[in-house]
Amino acid sequence: MTHELKKIVQAYHKNQLAGQQSVLATVVALEGSSYRRPGVCMLINEMGEMTGAVSGGCVEKEVIRQAASVFVTGTAKVMTYDGRYRLGCEGILYILIEPFAPNADFLAAVNETITKRLPIQVSSYYEKDIAQNEGFGSTFLLNENWYSTHPKVSLNSKFLKLERTLAPCYRLIIVGAEHDAVQLCLFAANMGWEVIVIAHPTEEKKFTDFPGALELQGIIAEDLDVSQIDQQTAVVLMTHSYSKDLQFLIALHESRPAYLGLLGPNKRREKLLHEFLEHCPEVDDTFFEGVYGPTGLAIGAETPQEIAIAILAEILSVMRQSTPVSLREKKGEIHT
Repeated sequence: MTHELKKIVQAYHKNQLAGQQSVLATVVALEGSSYRRPGVCMLINEMGEMTGAVSGGCVEKEVIRQAASVFVTGTAKVMTYDGRYRLGCEGILYILIEPFAPNADFLAAVNETITKRLPIQVSSYYEKDIAQNEGFGSTFLLNENWYSTHPKVSLNSKFLKLERTLAPCYRLIIVGAEHDAVQLCLFAANMGWEVIVIAHPTEEKKFTDFPGALELQGIIAEDLDVSQIDQQTAVVLMTHSYSKDLQFLIALHESRPAYLGLLGPNKRREKLLHEFLEHCPEVDDTFFEGVYGPTGLAIGAETPQEIAIAILAEILSVMRQSTPVSLREKKGEIHT
């Protein structure tokens, strides 16, 4: 995921400043089931410090041990981890471990691509076997230019290739600045989402009041910049003021976020949407398809923290186009 790549690049830069080498470990193939799917990766430095994870914590120690030879030789390798007799996942992982030494242009291109909210295409070249080859490695398409993780990456047609596209980070715009908004911001930021909090100027909120927030905007509805809203963006109206929620809803009428949540009961939602239509009678029906109110899944949430979980769970299900169901009731594999 893009937010994980962002953390990996930041950690690599930190390792550079400390004069430490880095290697990148990527799950490139899987037989059976596993905690996470192919494409997930993590960064390891010479001290064995990790950024990211390729599993739930059970595989990482072996990956660190296997990475030692890559630090010494500079040659990429593929390792396997058979979890059928050690894990509950019952799968065999094929993990590419490669030197991670991209140039400064790569780092700048990653930051620019993430900031512009553009997709990132990644290709990893490997063999599905325990093997070493200096040509194993990964390439990244950033802003229409290809970059490699290390200079010896070979685009050899004999190698297998794992391709994936990383979409822009999920963005959450929280309109409201009460205690429940603080919790929603914190939980979303911990999930790697970019969080923008919008508070009315009269509330005199500070950026530090919202741990994890990317930005705090002290604006009124008329000043809302809807150009920052795309199909990777969710918006939740939770000002606890009917009039303010209505004003921001009107300001959003030409936008199409992937999810638009309304805090409050059904009766309040119906009143809000009815009055909204009086102000915006020409709004397209597709606008209402993205409206979710009351916001959140019915999981019995009561506290602000629990409500935040319920809201984020519903947003995630909408973003991933997945119908919520207990995994106990799900037929077949967890990941489809």
